Amino acid sequence: MMNGENVSVLSGFILLGFSDVPELQITVFTIFLSLYVLMVLGNLVMILLINADPQLHTPMYFFLTHVSFIDFCLSSAIVPKALETFLLGRSHISFLGCFAQIYFFLALIISECFLLGVMAYDRYTAVCKPLLYTTTMSRAHCYSMMVLVYTMGFLTSLVHTILAGRLSFCQARSINHFFCELPTLLQLSCSNTRANEILQVSDAGFNILGSALMILVSYTCILHAILKIPLAKRRLKAFSTCASHLAAITIFYVPGMLAYIQPCKACMWDQAKLVSVCYTVLTPTLNPLIYSLRNKEVKGALRRLWVRKLVPHLSSL
Repeated sequence: MMNGENVSVLSGFILLGFSDVPELQITVFTIFLSLYVLMVLGNLVMILLINADPQLHTPMYFFLTHVSFIDFCLSSAIVPKALETFLLGRSHISFLGCFAQIYFFLALIISECFLLGVMAYDRYTAVCKPLLYTTTMSRAHCYSMMVLVYTMGFLTSLVHTILAGRLSFCQARSINHFFCELPTLLQLSCSNTRANEILQVSDAGFNILGSALMILVSYTCILHAILKIPLAKRRLKAFSTCASHLAAITIFYVPGMLAYIQPCKACMWDQAKLVSVCYTVLTPTLNPLIYSLRNKEVKGALRRLWVRKLVPHLSSL
């Protein structure tokens, strides 16, 4: 047993990526690289734009800044190493590097899960209790909620990572994935992983279903309030403030529930890898587009930034 642990610590693991389809490796590399570049540009532009435009200094955009920050960090923790794996067909990752990936990936996924719930509460307060909105969603309350979101994410992830770090991994070192994801790592252990699996499923149920319940209750109240508005135009305007958030919820929760609300031995690993692509690359890339293309305030901020900053600079050249 001790020899197995030493082998794991010294030599780390091998990421196989999509090694079952080697002829597609370059294609997969190109797709991932393109999506990653779009993700970086989209999320950094959203963060800079919201911070630069005073008209976007509202609770909704404060939370959106953190969505972009989390998405940027999440992809950056996974994709650069994955690109190496796709380019080479497989790649080595150290023991500590693997557990660092697990820790930051879980922490950021859980944080975004709770953040989407907080954003639903923000929309509920704006639509159902507009007179109390300024007080309820004050700057101090927004910062407090974000501290709670990050605390829940990083502490929960720490528990999972410490438990996984106590396992033995013996001679099996090949991870059938493009990054170190907890369920795939558990498959390599020659220790009893039942406690890890139970914690994984129960914690996923608490985080995902708990946050989903908050969202469901919030939007049930929002829908009830919108239906009571007499004018159809006003109803549409009220609902449009929630449309982007609903789209972001959909593309985040569906892959997450498919991937984690089941024991890892019940997973089909090829399907699990495709699902992982959604919430490591696709969702972080789509979120800035979802929140900007359908949002008049963001489009207006982009125009103001263009007129105020870029046009004078270009004229002086």
